[in-house]
Amino acid sequence: MSANSSSSSSSSAKLPLKPIPGNYGLPFIGPIKDRLDYFYNQGQEMFFRTRIEKHQSTVFRTNMPPGPFISSNPRVVTVFDAISFPILFDTSKVEKLNVFEGTYMPSKSFTGGYRVCAYLDPSEPNHTLLKRWFFSLLAARHHSFIPLFRNSLSELFVNLEDKLSDKPGEAYFNTLSEQMSFNFVFRLFCDRNPSDTKLGSDGLNLLDTWLFVQLAPLMTLGLSKWLNGLEDLLLHTFPLPSFLVKSGYKKLYGAFYESTKPVLDEVVEVFGLKRDEACHNLLYMAGFNTYAGMKTAFPGLIKWVGLAGEKLHRQLADEIRTVVRDEGGKITLSALNKMTLTKSVVYEALRIEPPVPYQYGKAKEDLVVESHDAAFEIKKGEMIFGYQPLATKDPKIFDNPEEFVGHRFVGEGEKLLKYLYWSNGRETEDPTVDNKQCPGKDLVVLLSRVMLVELFIRYDTFTVEAGRLPLGSSVTFKSLTKATGS
Repeated sequence: MSANSSSSSSSSAKLPLKPIPGNYGLPFIGPIKDRLDYFYNQGQEMFFRTRIEKHQSTVFRTNMPPGPFISSNPRVVTVFDAISFPILFDTSKVEKLNVFEGTYMPSKSFTGGYRVCAYLDPSEPNHTLLKRWFFSLLAARHHSFIPLFRNSLSELFVNLEDKLSDKPGEAYFNTLSEQMSFNFVFRLFCDRNPSDTKLGSDGLNLLDTWLFVQLAPLMTLGLSKWLNGLEDLLLHTFPLPSFLVKSGYKKLYGAFYESTKPVLDEVVEVFGLKRDEACHNLLYMAGFNTYAGMKTAFPGLIKWVGLAGEKLHRQLADEIRTVVRDEGGKITLSALNKMTLTKSVVYEALRIEPPVPYQYGKAKEDLVVESHDAAFEIKKGEMIFGYQPLATKDPKIFDNPEEFVGHRFVGEGEKLLKYLYWSNGRETEDPTVDNKQCPGKDLVVLLSRVMLVELFIRYDTFTVEAGRLPLGSSVTFKSLTKATGS
C-alpha cells in the first residue's frame, strides 16, 4: 500500500487555489487539432500524459473528441487523479444529463425515441423508477447468477479447447467470450436461448453493430496512417445515422419484447412505466450496460491474469480448489467470499483496465475541486471529464501503479478499495436511485470471480498473447494446461 494511500484530500483552506491551466485553442481549429492528436498523432494515453506533464497538473482544460460536428461543445476540465476524480460521483454538484457517452449524445432513434436511463440525471423522476426496476430485476434473478453463468462457462471452455485443438496456439478468446456473454445475458433476462427466438444466430452481430454505430465517434480502428483522414471523416466528423441499424435493432427489440412479457406486465402494473419504454430500457441495460461491459471486462481479466504467470496461477488454483473442496465441491456465494486472493485479482484487473474508462458530469454550480496539491474553481455549466485509468493508477495512492499486483487488495490492501472507481462510484459504496453507479456493479465482480474459479478448477496454468482493440483488449490463448486428474 502506498504511504499516501490513507490520506484524504486537504481542505481548501490548506491548498492553494490555482487557475485551471490549459486552453481550448481557436474555435473549431482547436477541437480538430486535439481530436487528431488524440486519435492519430499521440494516441489517447499519450494525449493525456503529455498534457499532465506540460501543465504539471492533473486538472487542466482541453477538448475531448469527437468535437465538430458531432459535439456542439467539446470543452472539458479534466480530473485525472484519485482525489479530484470522485467529484464526478457527487450528483448534488454535477449533472449527469445526457453525458453517458461524453460531450455528445447519440440520437434517441437508436433507442426507440426514448432517453433511456443511462442518459437521465438522478433528479429526473423516470431515473428513480427505472433504476428501482433494474434493482428489482436483478434481485429476482440473483439465485440464477452462479448456476447460469457456470453453464455458460462450461460451453466457453469446451469451445476454447476445441479451438486450441484445431489450431494450437491460436484460440482467439474475445469471439468466444462475446458469444458466451451475449447468450448468458439473454438467458438471464429473457429465460431462453437467443437462438430459440427470431434472432436465430444473428443476435450477437446485430447487437455489436448497434453498439458500434453509437460508439464510433469515440474509437479508431487502427488502420494504416494513409487512411486516417478518411476514418476521421467517416467516424468522428458526422454522426452515423440510426437507419443503418434500424432493422437489426427492431429484431433485437422484438426478441426482448416477446421473451419478457411477464416482466413487462409487471413493470406496467407495479412501476407505472410504458411497456415499450420499459422494453427499450431493458434492451439498453442488457445490451449496452451489461453485455458491452462484459465484452471488455472478461478479456481484460484473462489478459492480466494470463500475463501474470504461473506463480499467480498456482496461488489461485490452490486457494480455489481448497475452498471448493472444503465446501463439499459446491461453488456458492459463501465459498466465493472465502477466496480473498481471487477477489483481489478481479479488483486489480478492474483497477488497471476498467471496462468503461470515461466519466463525465456538468457542474451544477460554481465549485472547488481539489487534487493532491492544489484547488481549482470550476464554473457552473462547465463539463468535467475523468479518464479512469489515470485516476486508478495514481502513483500517490497505489504502489507500482502500472504493474498488475494480484494481492494488492488482500488484507490491509482492502483499504484501497475506496479508490477503485470502475462502476462510476467507489467500490466501497452501493448503487442507489440517487446516484449513477452501475446497478449491476456486484454482478460484474461476482461473474468475474466465478470465471476465475471455473478456469482454475479445470486448468493449472495458461499463456496468452494480448493486443489492443478499438474498445478494450484482444486475447489469444497460446496454451492451456489441464489440471492433474481432470
